[in-house]
Amino acid sequence: MTERVVLAYSGGLDTSVAIGWIAEETGAEVIAVAVDVGQGGEDLDVIRKRALACGAVEAEVADAKDEFADEYCLPAIKANALYMDRYPLVSALSRPTIVKHLVAAAKKHGATTVAHGCTGKGNDQVRFEAGIVALAPDLKCIAPVRDYAMTRDKAIAFCEAKGLPIATTKKSPYSIDQNVFGRAIETGFLEDIWNAPIEDIYEYTSNPATPREADEVIITFKQGVPVAIDGKPVSVLQAVQQLNERAGAQGIGRIDMVEDRLVGIKSREVYEAPGAIALITAHQELENVTVERELARYKRQVEQRWGELVYDGQWFSPLKRALDGFIDEANQHVSGDIRMTLHGGRAVVTGRRSEQSLYDFNLATYDTGDSFDQSAAKGFIDIYSLSSKIAAKRDLA
Repeated sequence: MTERVVLAYSGGLDTSVAIGWIAEETGAEVIAVAVDVGQGGEDLDVIRKRALACGAVEAEVADAKDEFADEYCLPAIKANALYMDRYPLVSALSRPTIVKHLVAAAKKHGATTVAHGCTGKGNDQVRFEAGIVALAPDLKCIAPVRDYAMTRDKAIAFCEAKGLPIATTKKSPYSIDQNVFGRAIETGFLEDIWNAPIEDIYEYTSNPATPREADEVIITFKQGVPVAIDGKPVSVLQAVQQLNERAGAQGIGRIDMVEDRLVGIKSREVYEAPGAIALITAHQELENVTVERELARYKRQVEQRWGELVYDGQWFSPLKRALDGFIDEANQHVSGDIRMTLHGGRAVVTGRRSEQSLYDFNLATYDTGDSFDQSAAKGFIDIYSLSSKIAAKRDLA
């Protein structure tokens, strides 16, 4: 029986050429799998037909936008996940979504190997392969660009020699990855970290310096899940999409950073994630109102570790699953409304309300009639500082 390889297929030049390239290098039949996580571009059926025209024996396409939002973006919102305190894991979240579909296709078609189009320098090769073996330990993984030296020049020559139905236009100077949660731009002149980004690289966000009217929005959460925008019910996908539009129009969610890649190098990345930043900002503030102090302090440690695990391709790891349970529990009372002003590149919280609020006006007020017993404070401070007082007597002697 002929071996079969499942290929993560985008419809672009590199993965289209990879179909025939893999067949020649391995003698295997190739099954192309394209997954829509909200990246836009061509119709899925067009992509499927192109894969078949390029030599795939089977081609599957999946509209996974709601799945991606519900099962991958939502946990990131609940976790307030910002890698290195800034990056909302745009690409890292989409990879396990795609992996799940690749593994399902491999099982369905009896494939022994899964292929992807990553290079040997980035994080995505790890995210794909670590995810694949976590779900199907017996599957093998290959990457034509990395393993068979499939350079772009060779890919174009292969495409032209075989007469493949795909344009071989000059490559964009940037490497771009996008989905409904955000957009990542790298390489080209951005590799010089002194060079400022130019306005032309952005698509999801307008220039925040352009004068415009502010936009006020109210986001409603139930147990950490965004369920309404300005009182109108939304799915998680719709919440992200609507805030991509509204926050993006205000220039919110632009990030320019040098980040620590898993493979050990530092890389300059520019991101735009307006919906993600708006939702995480709102969610963080609602947690401030509804989550008990010690739980909130510990959750911040969990959030950092969760983000690192996801960035490092450990979505399906035992530790990540265990932290998911903690994060879900910590979100049990994160219900209520957050009002924000979207303007000038910033999402600023201006109001919060919740039936689960731990904010007690009568305890917090400094006006006459407050219910806080200030007479209890002196004894509390004496006991709280006792160990430091004893140590100071020794150390200062």
